[in-house]
Amino acid sequence: MPVPSTVHRTPVGVIVDGYSVGKYLPAAFRRLGADVVHLQSTPAFLDSVPPPDLRPYRANVVQDAADPGRTAKELAAYGPCGVLPGQETGVPPADRMAELLGLPGNPSATSALRRDKYRMIEALRAAGIRCADQLKSSDPDEVLAWARTTGYPVVVKPLSSASTDKVSVCRGPDEARAAVTEVLGSHDIFGRHNTEVLVQSFLDGAEYIVDIVRGPGGGRRVCGVWRYEKTLIGSRPVYDKDVLLDPGDPPVAPLVAYLDTVLDALDIRFGAAHAEIMMTTAGPALVEVGARLDGLMDPGHHDSCLDGNQADLLALACVRPEEYARRYPGDTMYRKHREGMVMHVQTARSGVVEAVDEAALARITALDTVHLAVPRLAPGDRMRPTTDLLSSPLRVFLTGDTPEELLADHARIRRLADDVFRLAPQ
Repeated sequence: MPVPSTVHRTPVGVIVDGYSVGKYLPAAFRRLGADVVHLQSTPAFLDSVPPPDLRPYRANVVQDAADPGRTAKELAAYGPCGVLPGQETGVPPADRMAELLGLPGNPSATSALRRDKYRMIEALRAAGIRCADQLKSSDPDEVLAWARTTGYPVVVKPLSSASTDKVSVCRGPDEARAAVTEVLGSHDIFGRHNTEVLVQSFLDGAEYIVDIVRGPGGGRRVCGVWRYEKTLIGSRPVYDKDVLLDPGDPPVAPLVAYLDTVLDALDIRFGAAHAEIMMTTAGPALVEVGARLDGLMDPGHHDSCLDGNQADLLALACVRPEEYARRYPGDTMYRKHREGMVMHVQTARSGVVEAVDEAALARITALDTVHLAVPRLAPGDRMRPTTDLLSSPLRVFLTGDTPEELLADHARIRRLADDVFRLAPQ
């Protein structure tokens, strides 16, 4: 559908489901003198995650799932320059709306490859790209039979969740059955009922994050490569910290070369992608990739240790595509200015949060390397022992001149973190 002429001269970006990390996109568009419109993909906001803040948006358009053409016509009146997902649920509708509006995007016919983790890995297998063995099933006995043949450990997870929600590393049949039962008896973090479970062979090795943006013409900009460091609590891999790598570090080149093949196999032609990749003894192998911003990104933190952030790059690609192509021609790599780390604080405490102790939080933010400390619980919220990213009560973004500085403050934060939240008497 061609975009009709419009009385509005200001460029407008459409953000689909601006929850979570999508909250950073309106400011990125505003910095370029553009407006934003929000597209809500569901009749009501999801109640499983905090709702998007609609104040920065010119309007909120509710998608007509039965008639996407009608929704596209409503959006066309604003003269949009791009349609971007704010979180995972926004990926398929962003693909469809960009297509209907004749804007850069990814083919809606292959949206499921970028959203469904089973189809994602099968697409890699069909393309001859290294990946895990896997099974999709609603039958715990079928899962156990497959795991017995494949060999333990195996990884059990929902098909389309995020933030390590209900991801379990299972070392035997009892753990596998418990993990499968937990997934099948629950909803994912986006409110969808888990009717099937994904079980995969365990990829042994170090895990890395590779963040990219593909701009006009398909040129790929690597925005950062980070190493995940985590601990296993029971059967759950719990993330402790993400550490920024130098672009010249040995794992970076093979990770990026591998991801380029993944992007092509999954039809990620435009926009952001956040990939989690294991470096196994046989080489890189994909854990999963999201066709959207890195959910752990803070733009100010990335700007402090890197030469840009995904949100600003995406906005530039939409609002000023010629400038983007001039500044980032072809396939390019990030530059690292300082050491960077994201710390995911763990807790063994449980109870209802009575208050956030601002003085205790200030002791953390006063540390030399701390760029930002974000409490992820508020008064009235329930704290539970950390088993995944969702149950980490505090996220801290650090930058410094040496890795030793960051590690020293990482240790200090671990000692100070429990004082940040006061729990109500049991």
